[in-house]
Amino acid sequence: MLDIKWIRQHPDTVQEAAVAKRIDVSIRDLLEWDGKRRSLITETEGLRETRNKLSQRIAELALQSNEREREQKKQEAKQVNESLRLAETELAVAERRYHELMMLVPNIVSPDTPVGRSDKDNVEIRRVGEPRTMDLWMKDHVALGELHGMIDVPRGVKAAGTRNYYLTGDGALLHRAVQQLAVDLLLAQGFTLLEVPLMVRPETLYNTGFFPLGKDQVYRIEDENKFLIGTSEVPLITYHANEIVDAAKPIKLAAASVCFRSEVGSTGKDVQGLYRVHQFAKVEQVILCEADADLSDRLLSEITANAEQLLQRLELPYRVVAVCSGDMSQKTYKQYDIETWMPSRQSYGETHSSSNVHDFQARRSNIRYRDDDGNLRFCHTLNNTAVASPRILIPLIENHQAEDGSIHIPEALRPYMNGRHRLYPIRVD
Repeated sequence: MLDIKWIRQHPDTVQEAAVAKRIDVSIRDLLEWDGKRRSLITETEGLRETRNKLSQRIAELALQSNEREREQKKQEAKQVNESLRLAETELAVAERRYHELMMLVPNIVSPDTPVGRSDKDNVEIRRVGEPRTMDLWMKDHVALGELHGMIDVPRGVKAAGTRNYYLTGDGALLHRAVQQLAVDLLLAQGFTLLEVPLMVRPETLYNTGFFPLGKDQVYRIEDENKFLIGTSEVPLITYHANEIVDAAKPIKLAAASVCFRSEVGSTGKDVQGLYRVHQFAKVEQVILCEADADLSDRLLSEITANAEQLLQRLELPYRVVAVCSGDMSQKTYKQYDIETWMPSRQSYGETHSSSNVHDFQARRSNIRYRDDDGNLRFCHTLNNTAVASPRILIPLIENHQAEDGSIHIPEALRPYMNGRHRLYPIRVD
């Protein structure tokens, strides 16, 4: 969340961010409830002080056997208690409404974020590699997966419904190989690997900025009041919740985890194959650092470069785009997406995302550090998808297919694929 003092000073800037991100929240209403809340806090504190003084005086009068004045003070105390009860009731309403509105307030966007309404308005920064045209003999990833016995969508649907799949044989090996390659790259960059909870409490999703606006994307375990994570960013950030950390050096955390997403609102969109599925695996990188805008901006470039390094090792063409204001989530200050070329789509498809959140998550999660003057400050947090599979398998096998149906294995993956250089079909068309 944003600092309420900062919101009071910059209400128009925050309202502009809400409009840009298409979040229905009135900053004017928030500030009105904030004013009521503060006024009621002052009132209740004054009434409690008066009540305490009256209680002390009543006790003194009892020792003095002054029943007449004591009874008078008791009547005054009764009136004060009633006024306090009413004020506390009003305060509870004001606090609740203030909190509800604060949970909807978005992060502002960086000055260099493109203005736009959707991903169509994202701005390309650079391209790496040459996109491959879809020749007549080429197959999409589903057909290739069937040819190699790697992907089985029908049985996935049989077992778990739409947007589910099995990866078999070399498909499962590739799935694990790209994850391990990503993990090894991050370890070489100084990241600490964590095995994280897949089920989390609702407060962790509020504190990391995924609730309340993203509730429809998350699977809930009803009897437990817990939720399945859609990214290990949630438990990685929460690892240091309510702590004072040493941020003298950026804290670099990584996790390889299964993730779940309901994909509500995407009916009829990218339903074929492995692009948009309910269960997938991600290798996530998260950084906590000092609240220095220049530092966190450099780190955003660094984690984006880590993801680019992976794609270069996979020998895949891709582009990096600056995400526009209307395509950003509530929590994001600045974002880059990486889109990898997918021949069957004859377009780039999003495979990675990098975000600088500034102190938005740290305020909600209460993650602080001491600056050089000993003052407590909230950290900046950043996150990036180092790799997400099986989506990455789409460009991996489509771009590396040969006319004879075989699939080239990039050199970087070979140690994780038992040294093989090429995969061959298990059946003939």
